[in-house]
Amino acid sequence: MTMRRGIFIVEDHEIFRMGLKELIDREEDLVVCGEADNASDALRLIREARPAMAVIDISLKDSNGIMLIKDVNRCMKGLPMLVLSLFDEAIYAERALAAGARGYIMKHETSDSIVRAIRQILDGGTYVSAAIMDSLVQRLADRTAASASGPIETLTDRELEIFTLIGKGLPTGAIARKLALNVKTVGTYRERIKEKLDIKTAADLAKRAALWVSDTSGDRRA
Repeated sequence: MTMRRGIFIVEDHEIFRMGLKELIDREEDLVVCGEADNASDALRLIREARPAMAVIDISLKDSNGIMLIKDVNRCMKGLPMLVLSLFDEAIYAERALAAGARGYIMKHETSDSIVRAIRQILDGGTYVSAAIMDSLVQRLADRTAASASGPIETLTDRELEIFTLIGKGLPTGAIARKLALNVKTVGTYRERIKEKLDIKTAADLAKRAALWVSDTSGDRRA
């Protein structure tokens, strides 16, 4: 009898989470051993479930997948993690890998590709698309390559998280509450973002962020 390896799912869209669970559970060597729709529950439940691997979305109710990956990596060093998301891999894949994930795959990929990515990571490998692999190699060879996607890349993970929330229409106070930060701290991050992106006004920052969220997120979630 084949030993089934436990997969933990962190995904805040219930319908997609159910579909992913069904996809995994029908494999004879895989089984979903737990699930969560937010980062705080996920961190606790992953520690309890002790899965063989976690599959994590970028966009979560109370945080984002990059921050969760860092937290999981701190308390469960070496746990394989795969990011499965609608967010643009050109922006997020390298950040996810740097945070501790072993792979990144877009949700529009086929079911077979998702299962193959899971197995490849469980077997000790990594998984990214061919396009992203080419990009990563290019970056290692030359950080100033013309293929770089622009000043958004200069933002830190926290700055990108706040920039994304600005683009989703959240005011400073709401961002502070969502990320458990001081309002003044969020204000400081906003100023850093404006400086890095050469933006002069709060209104222009909101417009730039909203446009970027619209361009990079296929699900347009608020």
